[in-house]
This record gives sequence, C-alpha cells and structure tokens, in this order.
Amino acid sequence: MPVREGLALYEAAAAAGALGLPLLEVGTYCGRSTILLAEAARESGTVAVTVDHHRGSEEQQAGWEYHDPTVVDPEVGRMDTLPTFRRTLHAAGLEDHVIAVVGRSPQVARVWGGQLGFVFIDGGHTDEHAAADYEGWAPKLAEGGTLAIHDVFPDPVDEFTGQAPYRIYLRALASGAFTEVSATDSLRVLRRTSGAL
Repeated sequence: MPVREGLALYEAAAAAGALGLPLLEVGTYCGRSTILLAEAARESGTVAVTVDHHRGSEEQQAGWEYHDPTVVDPEVGRMDTLPTFRRTLHAAGLEDHVIAVVGRSPQVARVWGGQLGFVFIDGGHTDEHAAADYEGWAPKLAEGGTLAIHDVFPDPVDEFTGQAPYRIYLRALASGAFTEVSATDSLRVLRRTSGAL
C-alpha cells in the first residue's frame, strides 16, 4: 500500500474508531495495512480484526506479477503469509490490538454476529471475490460506520487489478446506503448513511 493511501486509510479508521466498534480488514497478506488499523484501534480503545486465508490472491500465485517465492511454504508448496504477518505485527508491538482470523472471508462473514465500525475490503480482485466480500461484510457495518475499498481503478485497462473493486464501489454508491467521504489514489472511503442495503 502506497504511503498516501496508507495515511488516508489510517485517518479513516481512526475516525471510525470513535464508534467503539471493531475495525475489520479483509485481506491481511503480510500485515502492512493491518498495523495501520491496529494503531487506530489501539488509540480508540477498540480492536482490529483481520480476515485472510493466507494462501495469497490470484495475482500472488506462482507465475504471476506479484508472486513472492519467500512466502511459499516449502513443505506444502503453497503460499503461507501467516508467519510473515505474525512477525510484522510483533515488530510493530501491536499484537494485543489485533484478532487475526484465518479463513475465507465469506465463511467468516456468515458466522460473524456483531456490528462493525469499519470495513476495509482489500481481498481478491475477481468479481466473485470482491462481490462476496462486499455482500458478506457491508451489511454488518453500523450506520455511521466506514467502508473503505482498495485498488479501485475506473479505467477498463485495469480489468485484472482494479475493475472488480471499482464495481463494488459503484454498487455501494448505487445502493443509497453509502456516501463517499474521500478518494485517495485507488482508495475509496464511504460512510454508511442508511440502514438499508
């Protein structure tokens, strides 16, 4: 996550922390954005929850542009970003402010029972994954809560990297339940202004 987007994400999470509800992230990877949410949670006296299966998104698999062979578990031959994430959180001194849920986002969303003050969608970039993240988590966002979506690219040339997040961003606005608060490069921040989705 670029610095400008990271600062905007932190500011949005810190403001949402005033609701006193958990701050949730979909798509942990190695924890860079998690430490921003964790710091916001620490300051507001709440907790950051991060959800990821830790096997990597489509573009992080072998043969793709963002593949990092250093996070492949040699024993099973698959990506495993969980150890790197745990080291990131430890180095930042924020372990006590984060609940890490290892699982697939739609499955976790189905069993999540409480309201959230903040939802950050930064998981898979296919329509299937982005839509499932939105459908699973946006309804759990309290009125007045914040929805942040990363990698929103309106240009169709970015079909693989940002069109699915762009489509859920448009869907959120079209629902009438959200109002845009800010746009910083590819990060969109929206406020839930209506209970109906």
